[in-house]
Amino acid sequence: MRAAWYERPGPAAEVLQIGEMEAPEPGPGEVLVRVALSGVNPGDTKKRGDWLGYGMPFPRIVPHSDGAGVVERIGEGVESARVGERVWLYGAQSYRAFGTAAQFTAVPAEQAVPLPSGVSDKVGACLGIPGITAHRAVFADGQVAGKTILVQGILGGVGSMAAQLARWGGATVIGTVTRESDVDRVDPAAAHPVALDQEHAGETIRARAPDGVDRIIEVALSDNADLDAEVIALDGVIAAYASRHDRPAIPFWPMLFANVTVRLIGSDDFPPTAKRDAANDLTTAASDGALSIAISDPLPLERIAEAHDRVDAGTRQRILLTVP
Repeated sequence: MRAAWYERPGPAAEVLQIGEMEAPEPGPGEVLVRVALSGVNPGDTKKRGDWLGYGMPFPRIVPHSDGAGVVERIGEGVESARVGERVWLYGAQSYRAFGTAAQFTAVPAEQAVPLPSGVSDKVGACLGIPGITAHRAVFADGQVAGKTILVQGILGGVGSMAAQLARWGGATVIGTVTRESDVDRVDPAAAHPVALDQEHAGETIRARAPDGVDRIIEVALSDNADLDAEVIALDGVIAAYASRHDRPAIPFWPMLFANVTVRLIGSDDFPPTAKRDAANDLTTAASDGALSIAISDPLPLERIAEAHDRVDAGTRQRILLTVP
């Protein structure tokens, strides 16, 4: 099969290779999926660059956890009716060597989620890492109907999904952007935008939520901890999935007096039930037309290094690869 891989960490153009390799076989409880589109996420490029210095967990890695395609074959214990089914994929390269940057990938059957006829492969290939992370951040502490949710970094991949899922779940959403010039990029039907470079951003948020926001979806805990403490409601939750610094300082006493819960969100290690619930809700929300995702024109597999560089450069559009 045609595939892309790397055998050492480093810059995309230096370590990513493209060629022929043997296709995987589905093991017990697995399905083999013919990949149509492979989704590229920041987590994939960070692994390729060995950003935490953990080294290579496998001698060869076919990258990318997300994708969409069709079930080609099944392993022992999987219903034969799944052959020929359109699916979206998550976790293909989570603690596994072979992801979706290949013509075929084998994954546990539950990680190949049936894709409704009204949902495109493009949308399906974008649901995995950002969607499941967003779902966990929004819903891990219960339903959100009638609550007010603050999404820090609403224009990002996880942030935009979190805002849409929160609205789908019945919440009022406030979303922050870095600059005043970005405010117009936020759909006012999805969220009330607030620019972090304006004076008194906390007061602007409090004007929308006088009693404080019930939950905060946090993309940069180290940067926003003081603002989070200023606007959080009593017994509120800060669900943080990223931080610019690995040892963020927090305003301990204001958070303590507000009885704040800080929930840290690491998508590879969510409980299996949380991943299943997220997959079900994401499929339903996509089928309902509740998710709008900015997707760049897909690149061919041979341009995988360019795709990684675009993600590393901080593009706001989702990057996909077409697989021949």
